[in-house]
Amino acid sequence: MLSIGDFSRMTQLSVKTLRHYHDVGLVAPHQVDPATGYRYYTLDQVPTAQVVRRLRALDMPVADVRSVLMAAPAERNALISAHLGRLEARLASTQAAVQALRTILDRPSDGPSVRHLSVAATAAIAVHAEIDRDDLPQWFEGAVTELLAEISAQGLTRTGAPGGLYGFDVFASDRGAATVFIPVRGAVAPTGRVVGYTVPAAELVVLRHTGSHDDVDLVYSELGEYATRHEISVEAPLREYYERFFWDDEDSSQWVTDLCWPVFRSGREAVS
Repeated sequence: MLSIGDFSRMTQLSVKTLRHYHDVGLVAPHQVDPATGYRYYTLDQVPTAQVVRRLRALDMPVADVRSVLMAAPAERNALISAHLGRLEARLASTQAAVQALRTILDRPSDGPSVRHLSVAATAAIAVHAEIDRDDLPQWFEGAVTELLAEISAQGLTRTGAPGGLYGFDVFASDRGAATVFIPVRGAVAPTGRVVGYTVPAAELVVLRHTGSHDDVDLVYSELGEYATRHEISVEAPLREYYERFFWDDEDSSQWVTDLCWPVFRSGREAVS
């Protein structure tokens, strides 16, 4: 039998922590002296305490640690693997946020120049939706995949990069109209949610963005500042053209997107 002090030294868990683990049902002493209340442990409990210590160090909730301890070996491994997956996703999100902050801090003052683009009305195949902003990435991926499949099935010819139109309410109210389109040549046969569509003509100011879309807000802030400063901004959908994206390359650092802000020609701005 080991006193709580010796068990603490062996497991590197403080006496206070061991008492807490007893209270929450993680590592119960083998015996508690009814007269003194002293807790006693056995050598067999050391591995359990070591496992608990590491799972808690990985921020696994107490209830999940308890489930791991009670589970059969195969189920135990699955529970731990699921938690590790959540940690990896959280780490990736944290790393992306850190990188975005570094980008803001290190952003050069002489970045790429805003260019003006006149886009003619364009025949396309498209998917439209009224979509919640949080659902946009998943919807977008499914819509593009469906459009690419229909282009192949219907024998259409792509004539330009896939694009997207995102209405004002998507950003102002977290729900609004969105359209994903791919310019094509040929008659589009409506199939399910896939339809023929004429992408409206537009005057745009454009910045080319390379990489994932975690920091596109920085680019849109530059476009909006430019359009506002020149008093040429109009309330129309933001537009994006995906020159290289996930269907071309799994490496998001290689993605290339033209981000576009709708404007009108005032005659005062420089045209590139």
